[in-house]
Amino acid sequence: MDKGVLYIVAMPIGNRADITERAKEVLASVDCIAVEDTRHSRPLLQSLGITTPLMALHEHNESQLVSRLVDQLDSGRSLALISDAGTPLISDPGFPLVRACQQAGVRVCPIPGPSAVICALSAAGLPTDRFLFEGFPARTSSARCDQFSRLKNESMTLIFYESSHRITESLADMARVFGGDRQAVIARELTKLHETILSHSLDELCQILEEDANQRRGEFVVLIAGASRNEDEIDPEAQRIIEILLEEMPTKKAAAIAAKITGIKKNRIYQLALTLKKE
Repeated sequence: MDKGVLYIVAMPIGNRADITERAKEVLASVDCIAVEDTRHSRPLLQSLGITTPLMALHEHNESQLVSRLVDQLDSGRSLALISDAGTPLISDPGFPLVRACQQAGVRVCPIPGPSAVICALSAAGLPTDRFLFEGFPARTSSARCDQFSRLKNESMTLIFYESSHRITESLADMARVFGGDRQAVIARELTKLHETILSHSLDELCQILEEDANQRRGEFVVLIAGASRNEDEIDPEAQRIIEILLEEMPTKKAAAIAAKITGIKKNRIYQLALTLKKE
């Protein structure tokens, strides 16, 4: 008997018209749909004419259900996994199930669609070539500040999710750690009626939210511009590469290879290599 398929199906993040035709076809054809919250997903699926049986799969029961679901898939049943909104597994349940299916040789098929991270990044006006998604920040201020401090010098665009309950406190901590003049973007209620995308300094964003209660409502994606780098500064990853190469080969050759890997000018890498050799 052929094994079943686990479909990872992206759902709308707000506007129901964003669901793809392929997603609707898959959801209507599988044996069962695993959802975070049946009370949330059932009305949406019914509005799309989808009557497939549902089962709840969330952080509190996932570990207990994984082996049973893998057995069902192994026996030929098909299953779709959806989250309340967007692409499953992105700050949502599902990772243990997908990993178990991969280990068991069960096919995992992604059905692409909306993702709040990519949606926000595409419209933010911040660099998109390199970005770091951090999910939801820590719940307490001290833990958040520790998390932000580790990222303070990161040159990539930083992306966070945040809830309406903690957005003002999180923004204040971001301004404190990253600096109030750091450029940032708040993307709120994406694809919904009250969608807003605000691009200002962190201090200005804190002030906007303090003065306008409407801007404190809904679901948030917060994007922080990466730290500016001095022209003479070498990226930590580039330094790590040259350090490894220096252990195995002469300085000149190590610098040449590191320059090819990192794209940094050979002379700069060579000077760094000489400095590291002396140290």
